[in-house]
Amino acid sequence: MVIILSIAVGLFAGIAVLALYKGMMKSRVRTVIDAEVGHLQIHDINFKKDYEPKFVLTDGAAILKTVSSMPAVKLAAPRSITTGMLSTTTGSAGVQINGVVPQLEYEASQLKKKIVAGKVFDPVKNNEIMIGQKLATKMKLKVRSKLVLTFTDTASNMVSGAFRVTAIYKSDNTPLDEKNVYITMTDLNALLGISNGFHEVMLLLKNDNDVNKVQQELKRAFPAYQIESWREISPETDFMVKTTDQYSYIIMVIIMFALAFGIVNTMLMAVLERTREIGMMMALGTNRLKVFSLIFLETIFLTLAGTPIGILIGWGTSAYFNEHGLDLSGMGQDMMSSFGFGTMVYPEFPADKLLAVLLIVTGTAIISCLFPAIKAVKLRPVEALRR
Repeated sequence: MVIILSIAVGLFAGIAVLALYKGMMKSRVRTVIDAEVGHLQIHDINFKKDYEPKFVLTDGAAILKTVSSMPAVKLAAPRSITTGMLSTTTGSAGVQINGVVPQLEYEASQLKKKIVAGKVFDPVKNNEIMIGQKLATKMKLKVRSKLVLTFTDTASNMVSGAFRVTAIYKSDNTPLDEKNVYITMTDLNALLGISNGFHEVMLLLKNDNDVNKVQQELKRAFPAYQIESWREISPETDFMVKTTDQYSYIIMVIIMFALAFGIVNTMLMAVLERTREIGMMMALGTNRLKVFSLIFLETIFLTLAGTPIGILIGWGTSAYFNEHGLDLSGMGQDMMSSFGFGTMVYPEFPADKLLAVLLIVTGTAIISCLFPAIKAVKLRPVEALRR
């Protein structure tokens, strides 16, 4: 019973870790795509080197019309982008200034849902700005506060504009909140002197699996432009997703390593308690291979008995939290958001890794039973019967 419970608990712990990591990574990828960079972005090939405002998308309107008509594209949102300085009476900070079409941006990056204070852009007012909560705290700004944005236009001349804070937003990525501010494309273009031009087209697709296919189609259609997927735009997220599996298996092996001590201890006690019986069997002619097989098979059968229990508990727990969510705010909301994660995670049962988990558990059981089994076959029948 001890081994059965140990296997069940160890397997449940391993599945729980894999499910949590899978849920966290899935949530992070969704945040990157749905609230930050989209599936794909189109830029002038020179724009992202220094974010010079003169590198607008030539024939941007035609590009926007073409990509919007593609069957796989759900939404295409243009943006004018530049870098500059945000100044107030209390200090200044470097920021990325995003000129957006409000109604498209609300859907493209969920900007409207992120608002924690203030209201959306007023269509009849000019020079309104949305800033992140982290930046607002740093610069001591609040709704209706005034600030000045300073940057260079397409002719490399310094230009400035006074803006009033219409809203403060908060996302699951604090570093981005501190760096990005949003104004209307009309206001930014007027200061940059690019009329109806823009620097970026952000695409949301109907299906995540179409990213590579659509990217190749766009590269063929617009070979002179830079077409990047979310993996290229946010390489740290892609790296995190790729390495999480490795970290998960390492943690799983550590759990199984600790579990192995329990199996060895239990089976060794079983051998010592049955020393006389094993000695009697060997005295009656049972060869050492059969004694070894006895201990070996007992461990395997006990492992097999505990495995479905652990899997069922892991599946049930994962299914429950996948539906209701797991609140990790106790770990610190600021800490989680500093790495781009939300505090609500929806663990997902790692069905694709179940075979690997079962192999690890079985391997642990086999290795763990070797020492007790070897101890049993080394018993001398005469000495064993005297105990």
